[in-house]
Amino acid sequence: MKVGFVSLGCPKNLVDTEVMMGQLAAHGHELTPRPDEADVIVVNTCSFIDPAKQESVDTILEMAEFKRTGRAQRLVVAGCLVERYRDDIKKNMPEVDAIIGTNELDKITAICEGIEPAAANPLEPYLYHDLTPRILATPRHFAYIKIAEGCDHPCSFCVIPQYRGAFRSRRFESVINEATRLFGQGVREINLIGQDTTCYGEDLGLKDGLAQLLARLAQIETPFEKWVRFLYCYPNRVTQKLLDTIAEHDALVKYIDMPLQHASSNVLKRMRRGQNGDQFLKLIERIRRTIPNVAIRTSMIVGFPGETDADFEELRQFVTAAKFDRLGVFSYSDEETSGSFALDQKVGKKDIYNRKRALMSLQRRISKARNKQLIGQEFAVLVEGPSPESDLLWQARLSTQAPEIDGVCYITDPGESELRAGQIRRMRIEEAHDYDLTGALVDQAPVEPVQPVALFQILAPHSTPNALPHR
Repeated sequence: MKVGFVSLGCPKNLVDTEVMMGQLAAHGHELTPRPDEADVIVVNTCSFIDPAKQESVDTILEMAEFKRTGRAQRLVVAGCLVERYRDDIKKNMPEVDAIIGTNELDKITAICEGIEPAAANPLEPYLYHDLTPRILATPRHFAYIKIAEGCDHPCSFCVIPQYRGAFRSRRFESVINEATRLFGQGVREINLIGQDTTCYGEDLGLKDGLAQLLARLAQIETPFEKWVRFLYCYPNRVTQKLLDTIAEHDALVKYIDMPLQHASSNVLKRMRRGQNGDQFLKLIERIRRTIPNVAIRTSMIVGFPGETDADFEELRQFVTAAKFDRLGVFSYSDEETSGSFALDQKVGKKDIYNRKRALMSLQRRISKARNKQLIGQEFAVLVEGPSPESDLLWQARLSTQAPEIDGVCYITDPGESELRAGQIRRMRIEEAHDYDLTGALVDQAPVEPVQPVALFQILAPHSTPNALPHR
């Protein structure tokens, strides 16, 4: 049986897709990147906000056409959309033959084979481990490792805990074993993900669990330079021990992804997050003091119920003062099962649109100014491959540019015979743009360059993480 996958949403969803692919391959089934050749098509959906839900529905209907024009016999819908709209999918989408929730990934083989799987144990929420079969859908030079699942934070705008469940960490050695294996396969960069990675280990009784995990990962021996990054900090869980650990180890990239969502205490209180812009500025100052040359990324939600003009102006002033290296701006999405759905003082769509444009314009100027400060300096870059923008350019990333989230570096004189995807090279920055950088390599190619290729290509590119607000 040939099975094809479409993975939508964030990297956490992509890891779920990789786990499902791994289980199917372990049971002897073939994976195909061609939807017209697939006997079964699986769409792993996202439903965090309205645009994600619409993309998921559109993709399901698009893939359903291959039951008519291709050889597909079954269409399986997986992921977050199933958790939120299980009964609606069954009732209103006859094209769908089977569904699988986020807590049922170990049943993917039976479902694709058309066999009724055994009932899940509600007392044992699913979380993959280092022995779980998994096939990477990323290029071989970088990979994601999910270190935890679920969330215990009460953010009123978020529905994730409703279908991902309570926070639960993977076992410490399980993560170390998986990372060791991935580095052994030639992966150069590992990105740790979870709804809130800074809570890692709390449920296992670990103090400063993330800091301990990062230190162990940094000490894994490899014959090449490696990068370890973690994503999605919760601001009040960023400890001094965590910052000291990042500063201490060269393998830990100097990058903090810390979604703050707003700066006004009024809005943050209604979001059920607490704190305020002044507290955030003190934290940002401490981060920069502890970790020289750190890049800080955040995300903000505009148009949250009750956000006044004064609240938005406070947010603008905060962003101006903070001077983030990276910032994503997202329009508030009024999800019917979220706590914020019942709040009064809803903000009009036009105001939300205008506020988003204004904040993005402000950050664009800040980002370009910070990029200009890098001109003339030399940095290590991870080569990604030929640029989709031009046949004359190759694409790479600084360690402070997370994959598929941030800007990129363009190499102006790639030298086709020497440059290979997966190399870590030295680059001098020559031009700065709003989000991207351009420069030239200043070192010699390594004797045995890594030549990574995608282990598996999914039917359609998964949505970039930047499409959704981070936790």
